[in-house]
Amino acid sequence: MVSIDEKTDLEYDEEIPFSSSSATSKMEALDFEMIHLHSRAELANSWISRHIRMRVPKSIYFVLIKAKINVLLPFGPLAILLHYLTGQHGWVFFFSLVGIVPLAERLGYATEQLAFYTGPTVGGLLNATFGNATEMIISIYALKNGMIRVVQQSLLGSILSNMLLVLGCAFFTGGIVHYQKVQVFNKSAAVVNSGLLLMAVMGLTFPAVLHFTHSEVHFGKSELSLSRFSSCVMLVAYASYLFFQLRSHRNLYSPIEEEGNQGGDDSDEEEAPEITHWEAIGWLAILTVWVSILSGYLVDAIQGASDSFKMPVAFISVILLPIVGNAAEHASAIMFAMKDKLDITLGVAIGSSTQISMFVLLGGLWDSEWT
Repeated sequence: MVSIDEKTDLEYDEEIPFSSSSATSKMEALDFEMIHLHSRAELANSWISRHIRMRVPKSIYFVLIKAKINVLLPFGPLAILLHYLTGQHGWVFFFSLVGIVPLAERLGYATEQLAFYTGPTVGGLLNATFGNATEMIISIYALKNGMIRVVQQSLLGSILSNMLLVLGCAFFTGGIVHYQKVQVFNKSAAVVNSGLLLMAVMGLTFPAVLHFTHSEVHFGKSELSLSRFSSCVMLVAYASYLFFQLRSHRNLYSPIEEEGNQGGDDSDEEEAPEITHWEAIGWLAILTVWVSILSGYLVDAIQGASDSFKMPVAFISVILLPIVGNAAEHASAIMFAMKDKLDITLGVAIGSSTQISMFVLLGGLWDSEWT
């Protein structure tokens, strides 16, 4: 006979080994899971680090080494050295101008790579925006130095360069490469851009006409009020254009697909992106900073270069600065035209002029000294 207490003790003793073995198995399972997760984390970290080590040299090669125009990159640091060692503004201006050319072209390359991930519509807008970064940075430095006339002439020269030189060269080279067929583009997008350019011309012309005809009701006040009203209208119109292009009527900006497209696999292989979208964004930031540094030295040397080379400042502002600043648009528009992508070509060339005339020039219209 066993008492109740002894029976309870025996049952308790029997239950203890069972519970301890269950807890041990659970702990072993947890340890195994932790080890497995730790090994997976180490494997992921090693894969990421190895991927980064492989991608960084390739990215540097594609952006800074592969293109032949990169042989001009050393001219930028050389201009900075000449600025501090010799102080010869003519050569500093020349080497800064030459050094900015490959940077502007590489900006176009980075935005072209980013366009593979964003689509042609957003890609053309990004290309136009970062293509205008050079002119905007140069204009900011010129305004800081009080060179308002240089800003006016360089921005107006940039509009003319995009509409005449860039677009003309793109159509010419595209026609030569694809001489056996007719290149087509989206008519709706071209009509909208043309209408915005016409509005920009009117916004710039009306205050100037009021100024030169001396027909103001309130002298000195009517011109300023009309300029500010025009700037507000142009800003609202440009914002509406972006909403129209990116949200409400995106289908109008879809690229035209040719019937019976042959060799599609080959074209897809040729047009595969060379760098990732994060690499493109990083290079855009790096190149923009380097352009801003060189632009400061370029603007400081404009007057000295004009005196050294016996060249008027107006010629430097209207011709030389826009050609250098539009190097990205120039190269991108020609490359897209050679690839039979006139939609992106028009988005780059005309979109750049629209952006300058309706957005960048707003500060000038708001200022009474602009005219």
